[in-house]
Amino acid sequence: MDKDFIMEQIPHRPPFLWLDRVLELTESSIRAEMAVSADLEIFKGHYPNYPIMPGVLLCEAVFQAGALLVAKTLRKKQELKGVPVLTRILGAKFKREVRPGDRIEISATLKEHVGPAWFLKGTVHVHDKIAVQVEFACALKGEGE
Repeated sequence: MDKDFIMEQIPHRPPFLWLDRVLELTESSIRAEMAVSADLEIFKGHYPNYPIMPGVLLCEAVFQAGALLVAKTLRKKQELKGVPVLTRILGAKFKREVRPGDRIEISATLKEHVGPAWFLKGTVHVHDKIAVQVEFACALKGEGE
């Protein structure tokens, strides 16, 4: 499932779309990937002599994967009214750097769905090792709010 599929599910668009392709999508989890291009504008200012992908953007990739999981689940049930929006970050751990040229694997898993709230946890892997772990929540906002 490529970027066209991703953009059908969530409203994010380049230059703020941090998923390239969905590798696996189930009722309760998603795995996606992204190639971290050396041409990204952020590397001109985020440590120009030692470029590192900002941790907040790695978290955003996880949040987008979670939003895609929620949107796809609700579309399947024909219950999608609005867009999944981040409402809480419960914790983030940064374990490894992600550098230009790396390929990252992003995953998100649904922990609990209570009323309008969706609680998820996610990771970013680089070179088969955990780079980021984060727990977060989202809720539908916008249309039908």
